[in-house]
Amino acid sequence: MTVDSLVSAPRFHCWTPPGVYRPQTDTALLGRALCRERITSRTEVLDLGTGSGALAVEAARHGARVTAVDISWRALAATWCNALLNGQTVRIRHGDLAGAVPGHRFDLVITNPPYVPAPPADGPPRGPARAWDAGPDGRLLIDRICALAPAVLRPAGTLLMVHSHLSGVEETLDRLGTAGLRAEVVDRARLPFGRVLHSRLTWLRESGLVADRTTEELVVIRAAHT
Repeated sequence: MTVDSLVSAPRFHCWTPPGVYRPQTDTALLGRALCRERITSRTEVLDLGTGSGALAVEAARHGARVTAVDISWRALAATWCNALLNGQTVRIRHGDLAGAVPGHRFDLVITNPPYVPAPPADGPPRGPARAWDAGPDGRLLIDRICALAPAVLRPAGTLLMVHSHLSGVEETLDRLGTAGLRAEVVDRARLPFGRVLHSRLTWLRESGLVADRTTEELVVIRAAHT
């Protein structure tokens, strides 16, 4: 699935305003994994860090009841508009990860969190970088999602998360396992470094995160209760 094919249904519209993460290869990978799940009109889906809402709308098109969460009001506005433009219903919630839906559990949780390693900075990422910068190890939100997943999944629920190999795939699998979930990599794609990674290539090499290679592997991790 390409990015275009993710939104290639008849007359699919995806509006992405400045400052909101535009659907890219990671979005498409997660969308492909989403399409492999059994989704019915009774499936409740949580999209953590929805961004433009492309995946929330895709889940709704499959018949799911979708809740989309983001800490960015602009992202939620984009999600609301994209759901409206595509004739879908998506419930919008503002907040920090699952804190926006306290006490609720879901059949499927999908998330494309920030995962790009970033040089140490004073305070959390701000502005557009909040959509991709994730601390020196790229795990600023990944670790939190691993910890909260069991509490937001129903007993037969599933988590789908995409991130880069630069952020530690094995660590994510280990953390999800420690949390009581059975986790595995279900999809992969390798692509050249984009603008952001190229801009910090020297720091990435000095930090030992990359050597000579200037490609990254994206993976989709699927986790479920054991």
